[in-house]
Amino acid sequence: MDKTVYIIGHRNPDTDAVVSAVGYATLKNLLGYSEYKAARAGHLNPQTAYIFEKFGIQRPEYLPDLVPKVKYFMQDKVETVTADVSVWEAIARMEKTETRVLPVVDGEGRYQSLLHYSGFAKGVLTILNPEKKHRFSTSISLIQKTLNAQPIYISGDADKNFNASIHVGSSSTESFEKRLEAHASEDIVVISSDREDIQRICIEHKVKLLITTSNCVIDKKLRELAEANGVSVIVSPYSTSPTSMLIAYSMPVSAMGDKEIITVHANDTISKIKEILKNAHCKYLPVVDDENKVIGMISEHDLMKEPNVEVILVDHNEITQAVEGIEHYKIQEVIDHHRIGSIPTKNPITFINRPVGSTSTQIAGLYKEYRIPIPKDVASLLLCGILSDTLILQSATVTDTDRDMAEYLSSITDLDIKELGNEILMAGSKVGGRPAGEIIHQDMKEYSEGKLTYTASQIEVGNPQEILDRKAEFMEELAVERRANKGLFACLLVTDITKLSSVLLIDCDPKFVQFITFPKLDDGVYYLQDVVSRKKQLIPLITEQVLNYSA
Repeated sequence: MDKTVYIIGHRNPDTDAVVSAVGYATLKNLLGYSEYKAARAGHLNPQTAYIFEKFGIQRPEYLPDLVPKVKYFMQDKVETVTADVSVWEAIARMEKTETRVLPVVDGEGRYQSLLHYSGFAKGVLTILNPEKKHRFSTSISLIQKTLNAQPIYISGDADKNFNASIHVGSSSTESFEKRLEAHASEDIVVISSDREDIQRICIEHKVKLLITTSNCVIDKKLRELAEANGVSVIVSPYSTSPTSMLIAYSMPVSAMGDKEIITVHANDTISKIKEILKNAHCKYLPVVDDENKVIGMISEHDLMKEPNVEVILVDHNEITQAVEGIEHYKIQEVIDHHRIGSIPTKNPITFINRPVGSTSTQIAGLYKEYRIPIPKDVASLLLCGILSDTLILQSATVTDTDRDMAEYLSSITDLDIKELGNEILMAGSKVGGRPAGEIIHQDMKEYSEGKLTYTASQIEVGNPQEILDRKAEFMEELAVERRANKGLFACLLVTDITKLSSVLLIDCDPKFVQFITFPKLDDGVYYLQDVVSRKKQLIPLITEQVLNYSA
């Protein structure tokens, strides 16, 4: 497959992460790089879904993980052959395309078997074994094409397959006639030289097909007899020996394809197919879609190559927040506005991290740097990203750069900053009827300090009491999350978008409670005056408490 570079935000993405991916992918495409594609590492939260629906923009591709899959390594430009093609023609195609295998398909492209050298070599040797009587499926048409023979007379359906019993007319007439009588019930094909006596016997015994060799044409009277007896006659340009060898390759590939080769699917993981591939005779596996149509091939050699996927990370730079499996791929760039975490790379990369209120601010700035006009729909998304991540430019993280960029995007889109901001914040603040687990996971990030890990989720609401009234439900879900991650704690920052303060719900190791210095409202509930930013306010404060605990 052609290389794809996914531009993707963190797990459980917020609006800024998703719209930044779309905005940057669009910029790359406008610069002439078609391989860049926006993606998201989780389902859209209500606010982000509302924004994409409001502006009628297609959601980016959902990538639940980047665990190595068949589609990231397979060859998608694959030559196939239909089941009625001769083995000889198939070999010619394999040599022309320099491929070691050839999938055999039906008329609609559905996989049937796999033609490979070891498979058909074994089949041909079985047919040519002089110690065994062996018949094989073919047709007069396939024989004629394989030999490049000149048709003299063809009786009946030349394309109809039959089980051919091959004989060479080189013995005495008496012994040859006895041999024909012994095989009278079979569809006999005779290879004969210029011996008219043998040719006559064949025609009189009404064999299926008479092949004369070395461009030897039968007598006109014999031709008339052949027509009368319904005996097909063709003339091979080769002598008897090569004609006898070549005829074995006139079998249709359907009779020679290896039906034991297991097919795989594009979304199968590499770990799943490795053992299957190892046990395949030819070390190749066909890749099929849900309709069993061939869409590619994968081999052991393909697994040694670099995958056809690379990534650009936006709105995060910590491995614990990245889509699962990210470590298997080359990271081209990181564009972020959070603290610097740990995400190792094999090669030097472009790393843009500025202390601004949102990644969307930086993406919009890159359009200016490259002197590329921002499409109106993309400008609308980026404006939403800024307003969402800065609580309509009121968060402690907001900078003059964010304010200036918001005004710039507002001018392009003719959207009112305060009106749009209130609209999207209200779209994301609805919690009624939504399960606690869904709310906790919609914007959850995992952090680590040394050997300690913890998760911090955030929800912005018009009235935190909606959450507090369901405290038991939320505390139970936080406990489940903490145990699942074996973390020090799991917390939910409930931000009041009207009073610009927050309430923190936290489930933690009992030993950690004494290190929490926030004003306590209830067991597991704390009040954070003027705290609205997880990135700039909560995480620095709580990191200090974690360090005190670990000391």
